[in-house]
Amino acid sequence: MSQIKLEPKKKFGHKDGCVRCGRKRGIVRRYGLMMCRQCFRETAPEIGFRKYS
Repeated sequence: MSQIKLEPKKKFGHKDGCVRCGRKRGIVRRYGLMMCRQCFRETAPEIGFRKYS
């Protein structure tokens, strides 16, 4: 009988948290930021993002 190869189960939901505070909701993933929206608002000017109008 041949070996059956089991693949790991796909993980759904909020598996990755914010790199700054660890919060798992409201993650900004664009450009590889992986920060929650609250931390993004605090650090955006330091990173180089500007607010228009």
